Amino acid sequence: MKKIVILYLLTLTMVNTLSAFTPKPKSLTVTSPDGRLTLHLHTGDTLAYSVTFKNQEIVLTSPIALALPDRVLGAKPQVVKTTTRKNKGTIALPYGSTKTLDDQYNELEVTFEGNYALTLRAYNEGVAYRFSTTLPSTIQIVNERASFNLTGDPAAIFPESDVWTSWEVPYIPYATVSAIAENKKALTPVLFSYDPIRVVIAEADVADYPGMYVGKHNGKLQGTWAGFPVRTEMGSWGNFVSVVKERAPYIADTRGTRTFPWRIIIATDDDRTLVTNKLVYKLARPSVLGSDLSWIKPGKAAWEWWHDAMVKDADIPTGMDNRNTALYKHYIDFAAANHLEYLMIDAGWSNIFDLSKVNPKVDVQEVIRYGKSKNVGVFLWCVATTLMNDPDKNMDLISKWGAVGLKVDFIDRDDQLAIRWFEDIAGAAAKKNLMINFHGCSKPTGLERTYPNIVNYEAVRGAECSKWDLTANPEHHVLIPFIRMLAGPLDYTPGGMRNKTQAAFKPIDPGLPSTQGTRCHELAMYVLFDQPFAMLCDSPEEYRKYPDIMKYLSAVPTSFDETRVLNAKLGQYATVAKRKDNRWFVGAMTDWDGRTLPLDFSFLPSGKTFKAEVYTDGTDNQDAAQYTYKTLDVTNRSKTDLVLAPGGGAVVYIHE
Repeated sequence: MKKIVILYLLTLTMVNTLSAFTPKPKSLTVTSPDGRLTLHLHTGDTLAYSVTFKNQEIVLTSPIALALPDRVLGAKPQVVKTTTRKNKGTIALPYGSTKTLDDQYNELEVTFEGNYALTLRAYNEGVAYRFSTTLPSTIQIVNERASFNLTGDPAAIFPESDVWTSWEVPYIPYATVSAIAENKKALTPVLFSYDPIRVVIAEADVADYPGMYVGKHNGKLQGTWAGFPVRTEMGSWGNFVSVVKERAPYIADTRGTRTFPWRIIIATDDDRTLVTNKLVYKLARPSVLGSDLSWIKPGKAAWEWWHDAMVKDADIPTGMDNRNTALYKHYIDFAAANHLEYLMIDAGWSNIFDLSKVNPKVDVQEVIRYGKSKNVGVFLWCVATTLMNDPDKNMDLISKWGAVGLKVDFIDRDDQLAIRWFEDIAGAAAKKNLMINFHGCSKPTGLERTYPNIVNYEAVRGAECSKWDLTANPEHHVLIPFIRMLAGPLDYTPGGMRNKTQAAFKPIDPGLPSTQGTRCHELAMYVLFDQPFAMLCDSPEEYRKYPDIMKYLSAVPTSFDETRVLNAKLGQYATVAKRKDNRWFVGAMTDWDGRTLPLDFSFLPSGKTFKAEVYTDGTDNQDAAQYTYKTLDVTNRSKTDLVLAPGGGAVVYIHE
């Protein structure tokens, strides 16, 4: 084969183009830098791929294709040329669980007759492929074929959904894939287990294209997508959600020249690496917002919705029916006194269908002005359909009032048109220096890299479910870092202070809800969960009762310089240490089984003694709200044990 050109790029990238006149190979490969993962491309009668991990086949030959109305890209593929590339670089993060990410991969691009190509990448964390086309005008994608023929019959943890409208779902465990009913589908990421090997299917860089689910069809795992929406009506709860009433017999109508979403296979035999795996983020498009991101500031927020705005020790009327200017100023005073950066004002401050029609009890502009005087920014809630009626006009109004961000709720779709909304909203908000927290939304696929003003997504079964059912529990919590967090940040809304054991918990709504698990289990979420914009979901009254806990909640940041996973077991426990400047925060949590986890302080720099403030579960396993607080002097040679109650946790705040 004749080598045509080698280019050295700024990131030490090497491009190696092979002659278009070489015979077509039947199989092409790309291997991860550490040599453990290999993605094989098979170019026989049907385009297909397979994956090996440590020389063990984990994905058998799996056909892939894009079906257009007049032909199928991937049928009888004819290779025109292949291009290989090696990348050794870093990605600087504006915020997150670390300051930088290593960006090392090997890439193979295969161009085919018919104006399409396939790009394959192999990272140490996983492998991925994506289609691209160079076709004129616009094209319809009738369907995509993405097969996942896993070796054997692994166990599965299925974020199961029977609809195209909800991502706040529980994780359903299956002992085998064969036990999953035909036509059941799951949200991605979805995890499969050959204990100790974990295999995860995910996607990244979804733009102008529907989101992928993984379903079981004819006994096989296949990608599946919502059809293109032809007719919609306002409906659902409150009549403010755009509900699809009719879908086209195709999934996308899009540009003929473009790249398509990445299809990802993550594989590891060390559960700790799942907690810090940022492959979805790495595969997303870089930021389009320019270099000045100083207006994007992660932080914590006081929030009234979860506890029904009940603040019994306040000297003003409180409760959901009494939300008013004075009450929101009370929340701002609480936030300012405890170094919380924001106030999150939820539904009720305005007419749902017209943001300019403000609740007469709430002088929003005065609340925002008062917040600024206390260095507390204000986020405002709205529904997506109202915002999208005239996004520029609505963003301009919110910006003129002085708010710093919006919580955009009830998108409840991820078909092609809904996916466009995410980018349209983020782009319009960025023009006005507004941050966005998406709720009622599909899972992230890296758009927060492209638009870093997206500071969080819901797409998780979170604390709100404590009002209604038993699903927001410690068994669920210890799956989130290993599965949902692979997609990106999450707004779980932790911080509940009425903590209950498994036997004592009951859902409460309306009123003051409780949480399942211990007080320290709840506190550990501020370390274990990636949440750049994080709620303190309970009442200021509750936090004032516990100054030592409020000291920790005031100190713990939402963006860090470094993350280390000290120990972890899928669905059972995890201990994570995160650093911000010269301070460390350790969080540990367990499922409903009590256990003792070792804590080795060797991550600390040598030659220094630090103060460790340790919060652990109390000794009374019948009282989940009980906790102990103590201080220790520690060095990088210190060791201790964290004793976790059933549904328990621990946090350690380490500083000089």
